[in-house]
Amino acid sequence: MTGLRALALSLIPPGLSFRDPLLLLLLLLIPLAIVLRILSERRGDGALVVPTLAHVSRVPSTWRVRLRHLPFALALLGYAGLVVSLARPRLGLERTESWTEGVDIFIALDASGSMAAEDFRPKNRFVVAKACARKFIEGRSSDRVGLLVFAGRSRTVSPLTTDRGMVLDRIAGLKLGDQGDGTAIGLALGNALARLKPSKAKSRVIVLVTDGANNAGEIDPDTAAGVAKALGVRVYTVGVGTDTGGPVDIPIPFRDPETGRVTERRIKAKVDVDEALLQRIANVTGGRFFRATDAQGLTETFATIDKLEKSEIKTTKYTRFREVFPLAARPAAACLALAGLAALFLFPVTPR
Repeated sequence: MTGLRALALSLIPPGLSFRDPLLLLLLLLIPLAIVLRILSERRGDGALVVPTLAHVSRVPSTWRVRLRHLPFALALLGYAGLVVSLARPRLGLERTESWTEGVDIFIALDASGSMAAEDFRPKNRFVVAKACARKFIEGRSSDRVGLLVFAGRSRTVSPLTTDRGMVLDRIAGLKLGDQGDGTAIGLALGNALARLKPSKAKSRVIVLVTDGANNAGEIDPDTAAGVAKALGVRVYTVGVGTDTGGPVDIPIPFRDPETGRVTERRIKAKVDVDEALLQRIANVTGGRFFRATDAQGLTETFATIDKLEKSEIKTTKYTRFREVFPLAARPAAACLALAGLAALFLFPVTPR
């Protein structure tokens, strides 16, 4: 049954509809006509009454007898075709146009040495932050996304682009220690603002991820926040790291001055997040401050920002119809004509 249904659906052209579908109810007269025809034959209406069939029982049936229902069948086909034609079948050709008012987002990712702290699983803060940023970017299909990393210096890894594949490749290649020592939050904001300033997007956003306090760079973070407010750029600040207040394990690369070999040493250090500064930046620019104390918290933070900054997509649908009733009307007229000719010349009701 499923196969028959699939076959029937495959025979229906896509986009087929009817201008006056209620007229198709006239097709219900076809089974009624068939029933009346069967009842009429069983009652013997129009039959010649004779006392016996002994003289004609051995007379073979001719093709006229076997095909006597042909005019009736052609008439029904013609009637069905005319009803379908009156219902105005048409094919709809749709065209959908979309306008996307995307969000321009710049992610500023802290790449200072303290991001190597191993209080975030599966490895450290930096690895988890990269994974969360990657998932965030994968979900922003309609937006332009840019990326920079900062420590004592700030470097643009990717300008604003819709090429998510390129940005994701750049994220995969990020390493700690390439931007010197320190945490230049103000410099990172200034760099991101310089990239966002030429943007004509309706919404412009910076997502700043850091685990420390501003202790490097020539730009004051509060000044940068004021510039962001003047430009209409919202800044979402994310402070990462455990809030126990105790020291955390941080692996530090160490080069032996005699052999030149680089080994890894572990130290315990206390890294304080300047929550007051991050809160001020967010409040001034109309963004929000988030505190992520573990990997799950950072994942939820990026998910929340993703919900807060949604692109507006407008879709307009146009449908142009092409009338196809001649495809039904012509065969219907032919069937009716053949039914009339057959009834007159091949299957006459009265003998000649």
